[in-house]
Amino acid sequence: MASPRAFTFKCSPSLAFSTKTLMDSKPRTLRSPFSCSTSGSPQREARLSDAVEGAITLQEWQGWGTTSPLPAMVTKIVEDLKALEKDIDAPMSFGGSGGKLQGDFKVQEDKKHRKTYQALGDSEQKLQFFAARQIACRLLGSRGYLCQKCWLPLEDCMCSNVTQSTLWHRMRFWLYMHPKDFLRQNNTGKLLWQVFGTEAATLCLFGISEHEEIMWNALKLAGKNNVWCLYPNKNAALKSVEDVFGQEPSPYLECTDTKTNEDGTLNFILIDGTWNNSVSIFSRLKDQATSVWGEADFPCISLATGVSAMHKLRPQPSWDRTCTAGAAIGLLSELQLLPEFSSFGFEKQAEALEDTLVILLEALTTRRVRMGRSITRKVRHMSGIC
Repeated sequence: MASPRAFTFKCSPSLAFSTKTLMDSKPRTLRSPFSCSTSGSPQREARLSDAVEGAITLQEWQGWGTTSPLPAMVTKIVEDLKALEKDIDAPMSFGGSGGKLQGDFKVQEDKKHRKTYQALGDSEQKLQFFAARQIACRLLGSRGYLCQKCWLPLEDCMCSNVTQSTLWHRMRFWLYMHPKDFLRQNNTGKLLWQVFGTEAATLCLFGISEHEEIMWNALKLAGKNNVWCLYPNKNAALKSVEDVFGQEPSPYLECTDTKTNEDGTLNFILIDGTWNNSVSIFSRLKDQATSVWGEADFPCISLATGVSAMHKLRPQPSWDRTCTAGAAIGLLSELQLLPEFSSFGFEKQAEALEDTLVILLEALTTRRVRMGRSITRKVRHMSGIC
């Protein structure tokens, strides 16, 4: 995710949790060195020439970090891309970030997909087509190039350095991700299921009906009182972790509610997209909440996060905005400070995620140095600095 994250949280000097991910921290030595390669895009082109053949299988699809069925529209678009390749006798080629089509094939495909998009009847159909096309191109463009688990180029794979952890059994994260962030090398949301597993941290792709149905079925089972979005809803009063969970005794530690059939799982939605894209994602959440629960006032939590480890490689618009993994770390750390939640191991779970964030930062930095690129990005205008 090279763009600003969708999380703006209030700053609090009183919050005391680990700061090992700050950019001035001393990098730790990885257990195994990253392999060195002096070539970049040409090597990718060579691998892709043989890798784009064939349809996306269920095994391949789920290898990227999801347990869902293969989306029907993604399958259809992959089939259409392969058919167009045959019809115009021009090979599919990809380059740059995000699995972008290139060359003569891109020109012809662009004309075709624009015509298809304009012919669709309503905004929902257009959203689903847009999302599926983004994902289809990223899947094909990443074959033989990215590691399926960490989404880094194969020569920079960080998987052997990741230590998994078990998230508290009553907690579940939902990574509600914009399609343009899917398979981004510097995406930090992927770290959650790398560390906690896909059942504890579940990917939900914005505009993919199969994914959104799975998420909303789980949210309905949990009940609205057990669902929160880590997002600063400016149109509602901001609530902190202590505001929501600091009651004694906490109603959230009780067993399942047999009267409402709620399963008692605490569900936290992390919006994974740029600041502009997050507005559309949150709006879709509110619309669906109205349909399911009869009200659009989606419950949100504001976090007191520290400076994101990714600030130097991927600057945020202001210091109080953080990356997706940073938001999850902040939630776990703040829950750990509450007496009734202190025995659930949130401190260790936050530390495991924070360690993995450091590993990602080191992997991205190592790659840039090897390729002769700057390890800093142009600093954006910083507003609202605490």
